[in-house]
Amino acid sequence: MTFEVTVLGTSSALPAHFRHPSAQLVNHNHTYLLFDCGEGTQMQLQRFGLKRSKIEHIFISHLHGDHYFGLPGLLTTLNLLRHEKPLHLYGPPALETILKTQFQASSLQLQLDLHFHPVPMESPSILVDNEAVTIYSLPLQHRIACVGFVVAEKERERKYNPKAGHEYGVPVEAINAIKKGADYTQPDGTVIPNRLLTQDPLPPRKYAYFTDTLPLTHWDAYLQGVDLLYHEATFLQEHAERAAHTHHTTALQAAQLAKRNQVGALLIGHYSAKYTDLTPLLEEAQSIFPHTQLATEGETYAIG
Repeated sequence: MTFEVTVLGTSSALPAHFRHPSAQLVNHNHTYLLFDCGEGTQMQLQRFGLKRSKIEHIFISHLHGDHYFGLPGLLTTLNLLRHEKPLHLYGPPALETILKTQFQASSLQLQLDLHFHPVPMESPSILVDNEAVTIYSLPLQHRIACVGFVVAEKERERKYNPKAGHEYGVPVEAINAIKKGADYTQPDGTVIPNRLLTQDPLPPRKYAYFTDTLPLTHWDAYLQGVDLLYHEATFLQEHAERAAHTHHTTALQAAQLAKRNQVGALLIGHYSAKYTDLTPLLEEAQSIFPHTQLATEGETYAIG
């Protein structure tokens, strides 16, 4: 089952050094989730051959422009293309007013089947809960209200063993129940335990998107054992004072958080325009947590 993230934007505050403002596209079993939508996001989608029409959910972390200025343009494009799928938008409550004002001022009659879900910015919240995933928002500590997001896979069905099924004479119509954990009773009343017909599913996977925040410890329970953590690393540790003043995190601090929570891998991004060469950020993080990668625009990273 596919679970991966494609990075579309890695720059903080402004486009710099051919890096774009924040945006990521997560693909979970062909359900597409967009996290943040900085300026130029729809151009990045086009550049990397990703279909905007497949996006079903958009999550906006906060209302600094580098995280949502691309959203009105993307919605306008989808409107022009007669996008018919329901589109769910999650973000700070004021985002709905901003979009309505924008569209009113331009006399845009929005035909999209758009559903806005205001995100509680001061407390954890479950935003999506279906048969496949649960998606949480968690308040971060930035200069304005900001949240991070966690995409947690649900426990998957057991893996059916066709060879064993044939051996015990399992009919096709019983397979779905067996995948869900049921035993199989043969016509003569013999019960075949589920463990003889199935294998354990792969463990559920988890992705966390934490941007624009001071380093935090109080969400460790949500981050413990995350398969892939994206965490902002705007500055090097030598600029820790600047990071604290602007409510951001250093590469070293992001790595410490990843190590403490024993995450599978760390992806750092949201780079300051101060840095043309990102190698020092990577080296600083890897000195604490070796399983660190630089978020690179256009690259796709497997989750788990």
